[in-house]
Amino acid sequence: MAEATVEKHEFQAEIKQLLDIVVHSLYTDKEIFIRELVSNASDALEKMRHLQKVEKEIFDDKLELEINITTDDKANTITFQDFGVGMNKAELIENLGTIAHSGSKAFLKALKEKEGISENLIGQFGVGFYSAFMVASRVSVFTHSWDNNGEHLLWTSDGSGNFEIETMEGQRRGCKIIVHLNDDNKEYSGADKVKEILNRYSKYVPFPVNLNGEKINSIEALWLKQKRSIKKDEYIEFYKFQTNTSEDPASWIHFNADVPLAINAILFVPSENPERWGFGRIDPEVGLYCKKVLIDAKPDGLLPEWLRFLKGVVDSADLPLNISRETMQDSALVQKLNKVLTKRFLKYLKDEAKKNPEKYNEFYKKFGSYLKEGITMDFDHKDQLSKLLLYESSLTEKDKTTSLADYVSRMKEGQNDIYYIYAKNRKFIESGPYLEAFKARNLEALFLYEPVDEFVMSHLREFDGKKLVSADQADLELEDIADSSEGEPLEEEKAKALTEWIKGHFGDKVSSVEMSKRLVGSPAIALNSDKFMTSGMRSIMKAMNQEVEGNPTVKLELNTRHPLIKNISDLKDTNKELAELVVDQLYDNALISAGFLEDPRNIVDRVYKILERVSEK
Repeated sequence: MAEATVEKHEFQAEIKQLLDIVVHSLYTDKEIFIRELVSNASDALEKMRHLQKVEKEIFDDKLELEINITTDDKANTITFQDFGVGMNKAELIENLGTIAHSGSKAFLKALKEKEGISENLIGQFGVGFYSAFMVASRVSVFTHSWDNNGEHLLWTSDGSGNFEIETMEGQRRGCKIIVHLNDDNKEYSGADKVKEILNRYSKYVPFPVNLNGEKINSIEALWLKQKRSIKKDEYIEFYKFQTNTSEDPASWIHFNADVPLAINAILFVPSENPERWGFGRIDPEVGLYCKKVLIDAKPDGLLPEWLRFLKGVVDSADLPLNISRETMQDSALVQKLNKVLTKRFLKYLKDEAKKNPEKYNEFYKKFGSYLKEGITMDFDHKDQLSKLLLYESSLTEKDKTTSLADYVSRMKEGQNDIYYIYAKNRKFIESGPYLEAFKARNLEALFLYEPVDEFVMSHLREFDGKKLVSADQADLELEDIADSSEGEPLEEEKAKALTEWIKGHFGDKVSSVEMSKRLVGSPAIALNSDKFMTSGMRSIMKAMNQEVEGNPTVKLELNTRHPLIKNISDLKDTNKELAELVVDQLYDNALISAGFLEDPRNIVDRVYKILERVSEK
């Protein structure tokens, strides 16, 4: 037998530069080399599968299309073998030693143009093989092309600048890559370590992946199957496997898109929202895949922050992957993915709200806070999100809700504003003074129970061309109506004297004291003079441990038909000290109804003093 000839070659300058980048600065996590070599093997098998359909003669044609990985902690190696298309000598030189048509030169050009590695994508340039040199002292590639006339070849290199090619009889079709690990990376010769990495990144590879004879990837990539062929139980089991939970999902959306990117996705809504119970901010759990290979389990920017409760999988065959396959850095690409996914999920919610209102209501109770968060931070989707809001109102029963669109459909002729009232619960609103004016005018008011709701309204400002107006605003304008209050009002002169006296008593604590046109049954009302610093905003700031000043300056309006106001008018002239106690209590009561009272400790003592005075004989 003739002695094998060893051909020595020198890497092209660009490949040397590429190797230096890969080994020293490209990847932050060395274990990525396993994923890259498995992905390359999968690509080679996919090409082989297509060739089998068109070629009559294929070398070693009886081999299974599979990937076999072997670890050897004694020899300190890890071996990757696929029975794919393999390579001939020219392809070895072209793909592993010089600038290949697949993109190494373009890759380096992009690096230079972008002044860094963050914008450059391995799936686009095909340079993942070189990641093996992060952990290797030497890499050996045994190969035979699918062509019967191909050679039995061995490619070897230590990555320092040269590589060798020689004939080596006995090769099977495809590639067998032996990574001779250096002393710092012996951990990758252990089966347990490699299995953990394969389970994390390569469990959905479309060909069998065997580690030391054991099949690793037994889970189907459900998102690539036709929806009509998938049973409900399969979705549920996939969700449990994907999220490592025993709980069923509440719902899911499975969709495909061709433009602007080819996308296959399953997005799950969990059965519960842990943030709702104070368990802290949750992390997103929608993994990003390319051709079933995990790119990033928690990619930054794939979905807007307010959709962080979703779980699932997004796979794009068109995806140009980040050079390290660890982060998505191409901002334009992320925006495209984000836009498509967000649009689809919002459409799903819109359809649910229309077709399955009870189911949507259950979703909203648990996850509505995220939609509200979206309105306050996502200008692009603010209008769509506003259509998904639900609130109780003065025209709904307790625990029944209405949308803003339904509210608008019921508005009176000539009504230009959507009114809302914020308080801690329905009972508080219905027993307070703010609803009176709207009931008297047959106007509907939305009931807001959470501090963030006022924040949402201030961001929306309007809906369907109608302004969103808070009932506690001092400049609220309502149509005049025939007075339905009982009793005669104070004489104008007495009313003027009373308001001046009360203004003088409170000084800067009130912006003004006026006779009210809105009150029907309540004696007084405190109106907010600051449109931004609402009671809800004060609650939010306190929850964030931000300093909040004491009771705000308010406009105080009086119902001059109310017996209490008439009595105070007389009392200020006959018993000024008692009148001052009563009007202080009136003021604090108004602040309580407005949600503005910061320190209620004085109220009890004052009530005792008032009781003491009125009980004197």
